[in-house]
Amino acid sequence: MAQLIYHSTRGDDLAVTAAEAILSGIAADGGLYVPAEIPLLTTPLHELAQLDYRELAVTVLRLFLTDFTEKELREAVAAAYNSRFDTSEIAPVVEHGGVRYLELFHGPTLAFKDMALALLPYLMKMAAGKTGFNHEVVILTATSGDTGKAALEAFAGVEGTRIIVFFPEYGVSPVQKQQMVTQAGNNTFVIGIEGNFDDAQSGVKQLFTDKKLIEAMEGKGLIFSSANSINIGRLIPQVVYYWHAYLRVMEDGGVQAGEPLDFAVPTGNFGNILAGYYAKKMGLPIGSLICASNENKVLSDFFASGIYDKEREFYLTSSPSMDILISSNLERLLWQICGKSSAHVAVLMQQLSSVGHYQISEEMKKNLTDFVGGYATEEETFQVIRRVQEATGYLLDPHTAVAHSVWEKYRQKTGSKTPVVIVSTASPYKFTKNVMQAVNPKYADGEDFALFAEMEKMTGVPIPAVIRGLASRPVLHKRVCKKAEMQQVVENILGL
Repeated sequence: MAQLIYHSTRGDDLAVTAAEAILSGIAADGGLYVPAEIPLLTTPLHELAQLDYRELAVTVLRLFLTDFTEKELREAVAAAYNSRFDTSEIAPVVEHGGVRYLELFHGPTLAFKDMALALLPYLMKMAAGKTGFNHEVVILTATSGDTGKAALEAFAGVEGTRIIVFFPEYGVSPVQKQQMVTQAGNNTFVIGIEGNFDDAQSGVKQLFTDKKLIEAMEGKGLIFSSANSINIGRLIPQVVYYWHAYLRVMEDGGVQAGEPLDFAVPTGNFGNILAGYYAKKMGLPIGSLICASNENKVLSDFFASGIYDKEREFYLTSSPSMDILISSNLERLLWQICGKSSAHVAVLMQQLSSVGHYQISEEMKKNLTDFVGGYATEEETFQVIRRVQEATGYLLDPHTAVAHSVWEKYRQKTGSKTPVVIVSTASPYKFTKNVMQAVNPKYADGEDFALFAEMEKMTGVPIPAVIRGLASRPVLHKRVCKKAEMQQVVENILGL
């Protein structure tokens, strides 16, 4: 198999292997690594349907990670998708009220980020061996709620690594925050930011490209990498579950092999839905990728107008992992739709940085037909949670409810009869108060952790073991800083 090379979205002269891209996380010019070509998966669908999740993962990953052996990938996949997931299927497709949901929250932190982050440390360790790398890896990550805990869980105690997570102090759910600040491990560091996720994310990106800081780290035998979806090693494993979902729906008779299947995806940083786009480009018969936003509808507006404008009011919502105005992975899509011109992407990113917005050409807009944008208000989100629970007994978290609402509006507007899978990205137990309040306003004065028992009674789904007793765990991380103080915090942690 020919080796697949990765380029920076902002520099054509930057060409690296998959292992090198995974280790560095982000390109030196600030761009994101993208595969030179999206490989085709030509195995017939009926043959792929015979594979379990782990075998399917190896089949997909070996097309992208061509400098890894199949034996290495099998070892990594077996280690990642183990008993830490509470179901042997890893990512079940369930049906309630005639609607299918892809449940991506059965991992150790109850969110879809586990699907890739369970695998990333193994890929990173193997990548270090391939490149002769002997530095200590510092995982530097910004989180809107779920990536942080999933990354901490994945890298805690991993030899040769330290992990530093920044999160918006007042922009995550109480359960998300408690999961992070109680994280054990001598190599883990969690810091709240007085600001929103975009502040944390832009601060982290600046640190990745600060030449003086990088030089100081090299002098100490340290190098940055990322566990965010800006790291291609985070993004590629997410492609697998789109193939898995299609094959399960096909097996159940929801589609015939080759017929289109839509996916409705709650979207913030654009990595999850971009993985679906990659799956479609590989040959998976996906119809529309329905990009669902909450009231921070910068992506919905972009797909409607071709203008990306981050200069707008920011809302804290019940779906905090989508409270984002700078969707980093959209840069990878721009590279695809502008003819893979890194120079053009660099200009657009400079415009976003300097004036807060950019506009794509009409030609680029023609290449966006795989996507449909839409958004749901807080009221619509709560209505869906209540309506689905009353009709079926199935409880949605707010992010999944946003996707459900946007899909319903899309179907009503277009009359589409194409079957759909709604991508369910988190357990409702991570957003207990908002979910229970949506079902019944009497819970509005409740407290997230106290409502675990009420949710268990309502759903019959036991409180997940990983969060049982979470409220009483000791807080180990209490540091809070301003965005301007992020570099000083990192330097202190690393002894620079």
